[in-house]
Amino acid sequence: MSATNPFPGMNPFLERHWGDIHHSIIQYARDQLSEQLPGALRARVEERVFLEDDSGWTRNIYPDVRIIERRRGDVSPRTAMENDPEAGGVAIEEPLILRVHHEPFTEGFIEIRDGESGNRVITVIEILSPANKDGGKSTQEYRQKQQEMMAGDASLVEIDLLRGGQRITLVPIGNIPASHRTAYHACVHRGWRGGEAEFYRLPLQRRLPRLKIPLRQTDPDAQLDLQALIDQAYRMGRYDDIDYARALEPPLGAEDDAWTNELLKGIGKR
Repeated sequence: MSATNPFPGMNPFLERHWGDIHHSIIQYARDQLSEQLPGALRARVEERVFLEDDSGWTRNIYPDVRIIERRRGDVSPRTAMENDPEAGGVAIEEPLILRVHHEPFTEGFIEIRDGESGNRVITVIEILSPANKDGGKSTQEYRQKQQEMMAGDASLVEIDLLRGGQRITLVPIGNIPASHRTAYHACVHRGWRGGEAEFYRLPLQRRLPRLKIPLRQTDPDAQLDLQALIDQAYRMGRYDDIDYARALEPPLGAEDDAWTNELLKGIGKR
């Protein structure tokens, strides 16, 4: 029996498995869009690589290697004996101790390119990740990308299905009415409309909508069915084994928490 998402919209428990979900919905989104693109337009999944450095940016959910240089003279008795041939030990070459960078990790996004205009990027679609929102170096890099997109003529679609971290989409939270400050949201900037952006509220208790994806200014919009992406990722990942008794982090707001509790009780998950 296939796994079926028990939530009508976004399932907040999938946020725990964002590595898998993120990769999956990017691939499924590419497939959805490819069937709608006219003529010379192509949707491609691209990747960027992040490396941790000494500036204070940390990613503790990825494996890392730390090598700490020992102070001169801070040598164990066993090491001292091993390096003293007269004491019966065998001389061991002392290595140079260096610091190793943390393991790199990749993050995907979608570009739509126009083959008739030199493979020019016309639209970028970002499914935001924890790295984008953690306030560190990758957040700074993402902010820079936003500025570059605003300065150019390409369109930017930002989809935020993570409740944790900073709000970093183009529309500042102070510009969003209280009625639209929902658990999730999306933002669409059309490259030919200057400082204007289309904001989508994505409340937990409702089905995720179809987003209008801008292409060239003369093209009709493509549509991206967000709910179909989440449901497919849930089904193909077989997430029917999720522990719904485990508390969410960050916790839901009071209204969403009460609604979620009743939903899960109704299907025997609590």
